[in-house]
Amino acid sequence: MILPPKSTKKQNGGGAFDPQMFLETVGVARTITQCPKGYKIFSQGDPAESVFYIQRGRVKLKVLSKQGKEAVIAILGKGDFFGEGCLIGQTVCLATATAIVPCSILRVDRKEMQRVLHEERTFSDLFLPYVLSRYFRTQEDLIDQLFNSSEQRLARTLLLLAHVGKDGPPETVVPGINQETLAEMVGTTRSRICFFMNKFKKLGFIDYKDGLRVHNSLLHVVLRD
Repeated sequence: MILPPKSTKKQNGGGAFDPQMFLETVGVARTITQCPKGYKIFSQGDPAESVFYIQRGRVKLKVLSKQGKEAVIAILGKGDFFGEGCLIGQTVCLATATAIVPCSILRVDRKEMQRVLHEERTFSDLFLPYVLSRYFRTQEDLIDQLFNSSEQRLARTLLLLAHVGKDGPPETVVPGINQETLAEMVGTTRSRICFFMNKFKKLGFIDYKDGLRVHNSLLHVVLRD
């Protein structure tokens, strides 16, 4: 369901610009879609015309090669942007974005996003560090694929999904991230994922109380030579 636009006084000359209000409300060239699980926000090859912001839920970005090989390149959550490639001339979407749990997604038209970035310093101060962090995360993912074992890649993926090491307690990994999805993210087979998950459980690195929980001790696998 797409919510209709409504005016917000603070964003239209009625006061100081509030980036969070901009990201939480509809308005000029901004709409919010309530996406059920499995909803395709956009597909690979669609025109790249908007930037998206996750207000609630989690989104999977998946690519398909010409040879038919699929790979999950990112699992994004609340507070994440995606589709930002359109801001630098990307004309088509390079991945398919799918809601893996019910989501609330803000869509901002490319021209409106560019205007806000140029005119509102507080918003660009929020957005640019995010883009840079995604860039460095992509570099880390490439290094991980080139130099680490599939067991280490799985451990790192689980730690990132559970936000281990960030502020606040670790999160429970959402049910939509199954072993098949993990295999596509790690670049290995589902049977290998199953083997490593059982191993991690026996070693006490993960447990399944109230969903999959990841413990800090899993870092030992990532840091192992």
